[in-house]
Amino acid sequence: MSFLELFLIAVGVSMDAFSVSVCKGLTTKRFSLKMALTCGLWFGGFQALMPIIGYFLGSQFAYYVESVDHWIAFGLLFLIGANMIREAVAGKEDSKQTNALDFKTMFLLAVATSIDALAVGVSFACIQVELWSSVALIGLTTFVFSVVGVKIGNVFGTKFKKNAEVFGGIILILIGLKILLEHLDVLAF
Repeated sequence: MSFLELFLIAVGVSMDAFSVSVCKGLTTKRFSLKMALTCGLWFGGFQALMPIIGYFLGSQFAYYVESVDHWIAFGLLFLIGANMIREAVAGKEDSKQTNALDFKTMFLLAVATSIDALAVGVSFACIQVELWSSVALIGLTTFVFSVVGVKIGNVFGTKFKKNAEVFGGIILILIGLKILLEHLDVLAF
């Protein structure tokens, strides 16, 4: 998998964290560097941790699914992407729009926004990527998007939340489709 593909996956899975960070920024009257860095560390950390967990879970059964691994990777990325798009289009609002930075709130938000990264980790085990550099890229990308998201939320309001989630979902679906088509020898990249 190329750096560009990994970066696009990182951008795709970071969109939930970006959206939550935008919501965090909405709740402040003034930009808070503490809030931005807290969101970045929580979300970036969990986005890096979850693919590691997913990878090791996926590695346990990768031998058994080798012949269909590209279908699994496509299926997981498609489902994650489609769910992100569905939630964005439905305008589903939940408790993510809170100003609290306490441990419980941030832990729950970090887990909720990184479930898709767990599934990406399982797909990484199936397609054999370099795990440590991939999770570092995902974590760093999410950190940056989260910090920027708090600032954007503070400045621009809810305007970008829906578009960010739709964009992230589309990226994940396209990466999954590319993996599938490459393994079916339809694309020769």
